[in-house]
Order: sequence, then C-alpha cells, then structure tokens
Amino acid sequence: MKGEQSVETPVGVPASVVWEAYRGLELGRLVDQLLPDVVGKVQILEGDGGVGTIVKLTFPPGTPGNGYLKEIFREQDDEKRVKVTEVIEGGYKDVGFDVCRICLEIIEKDAESAIVKSTIQYEIDDTKAHLVSFISTNTLEIMAQTVGNYLAHNKSSTPTI
Repeated sequence: MKGEQSVETPVGVPASVVWEAYRGLELGRLVDQLLPDVVGKVQILEGDGGVGTIVKLTFPPGTPGNGYLKEIFREQDDEKRVKVTEVIEGGYKDVGFDVCRICLEIIEKDAESAIVKSTIQYEIDDTKAHLVSFISTNTLEIMAQTVGNYLAHNKSSTPTI
C-alpha cells in the first residue's frame, strides 16, 4: 500500500529566502534553536547538507515510539526548490512502514511570500494498513510556520546564495 499526506503552509518571506533555510543543514540548526520541545534535537551524522547527508532527529521526551529517527537526504533540487529525505532507521520504520519519505517544496507565491508544501510519502504492507493513522503532517506544518515567522523577523541576517 502506498500513500501520501500533504500540507501547504504560507509564509511571509520570499521563496529564495525560505529555500536557503530549507535546502541544507540550516533547517536542522533552526529546529534545534526554535523547536526543541516540539520537533527535537538534530544531529548531523554524515555529510555537508547535500544529497547523501545523514541526520539523526532525537524526539523530545514524551514522544511516542523509540525516540529517534535517522534520515538521509535523497534529493536536493535548487531550481525546483525541492528537498527529499528518507527515513532509514527509527521513527516510522520502527512502527512498520517499509518506506517513508519527506518531501519539502518551496513554492513562490509572489515576490514577498511563499508556500512550504510538506508531503509525507509512505509504503506499508497491506496487512498493516491500520498504521497509516500514525502519519501526520502536523509537525511539518508547525516547523514551516515557526521557521517562516523566524525568517520574516530576521530577513536582514538570512544568508543568500
């Protein structure tokens, strides 16, 4: 069984600024700084933020499950502003999903705003279909809102390509 869930989150900063924060390792730094009690702690295990980078996300105390996940950066397209990661250990994999990918796409709305489209794609054995209810984009939406607000208030200090 294959499926996906998506959420589109509007943010009040240009798509280029949002993409610069999302494309590499900056997103992990922002999550550590802004959302440690919601998302958790991000640790870079391997890589420089490009394709092949492996990160570990340790969830905050009280989060159901084994408390962490490891993901690898599978795709990073600067033209399309798309980043795809795949869970390789922990998280949804430990619950019973065969494949779980997170696709983050930054869509230009106008010169001063963008949309962060966050999609979770999954594959799971048909006998475990009841586990699909564990899939949720809530954390990705909170992350997009929080990072967007941070970027909007700190535009002058945001690095550019």
